Amino acid sequence: MMHSSIKRFLVVTALILSSLVGVQAQEHHQEGEPGVPQLGGEAAAKGKFNVGEMIMHHIKDDYGWEFAHGVTLHLPVILYSADRGLEMFSSSHLAHGEVHNGYKNVHGKIHRVNEAGVVDEEAKFYNFSITKNVASLFLSAAIMLLVFTAVSRGYAKNKGRAPSGIQSLLEPIILFVRDEVAKPSIGPRYTKFLPYLLTLFFFILINNLLGLLPGSANLTGNITVTLVLAVITFLIVTFSGNKHYWMHIFKPTGVPVALLPIMVPVEIVGVFMKPLSLMIRLFANITAGHIIILSLLGLIFMANNLGGMMTSVAISPVVLAFTLFLNLIEILVAFLQAFIFTLLTAMYIGSAVEDHHEADHGIGYEGAEAH
Repeated sequence: MMHSSIKRFLVVTALILSSLVGVQAQEHHQEGEPGVPQLGGEAAAKGKFNVGEMIMHHIKDDYGWEFAHGVTLHLPVILYSADRGLEMFSSSHLAHGEVHNGYKNVHGKIHRVNEAGVVDEEAKFYNFSITKNVASLFLSAAIMLLVFTAVSRGYAKNKGRAPSGIQSLLEPIILFVRDEVAKPSIGPRYTKFLPYLLTLFFFILINNLLGLLPGSANLTGNITVTLVLAVITFLIVTFSGNKHYWMHIFKPTGVPVALLPIMVPVEIVGVFMKPLSLMIRLFANITAGHIIILSLLGLIFMANNLGGMMTSVAISPVVLAFTLFLNLIEILVAFLQAFIFTLLTAMYIGSAVEDHHEADHGIGYEGAEAH
């Protein structure tokens, strides 16, 4: 029974993964010239399937949310300019390079154009459109509200009793973040920052997992999103820092006066490098995983262009096996990146709020309890 269930799972997963690239292949087939592409010269350069375009189409933001071929949710375009005021219309009007109300989507960016269809660089307007990533952000926020409202009701209902339902699923994770991340890293003041750490962990985790679904948005692989998360952490660390934290930056203890002109700029740069590393690490890991998986799936259609259908069919089992394996790795990475981002955030906060004697002697929260 178990072997049969595993086989069904693998078959369904393989079909889902192959359909992801199939969607992109069909799109490029429609865009290309009819007939079988010839190898070599300009014909090869104009092949029906372009792996780079397929990958970028999947990982970049867009004004429409395409779940599958022919199934697209057209999101609202919201623009404001001083001469026209507020304008709202569906992104379907700009879906195929069309001009609507004097606007045109050029390489994923909306521009105002003149009557001849030429981009007007002098036109100024503000773009508040709901893109695919913004819609995914709303979706993940709604999921978090629904899930943790249910968890809160579970705690109120099962007070003094064993947890049940979704509460029993998430309670070990919540306790793990509290006991293994917040307490050791921050110390006795951890309760003040625990809500932010829990929100940060589950926000990154949920969006990492949503990004693995076919037709989903690549939210945590968007550097703007990781930048905002890093900036929030930077602001919390900066405004929570005590005098010992700032003294360590501008007048490090035990450092000769002659070295201060070197050490102080290094410490100041370190203050900004911490959030920068948070931003780049999450963005790079999530984006790299998507690119590797999509590149592997693209090999099937590259083989079809180069060697025909039989070649693509021959390599498909091997490619899908590697893709399934990498998807399992990506699930692990989804949890790992949420944990690392939260842990480093807690460590940065802990270094900003710890007392002077704790910094000198390495006595944290757990050590203080032991003594």
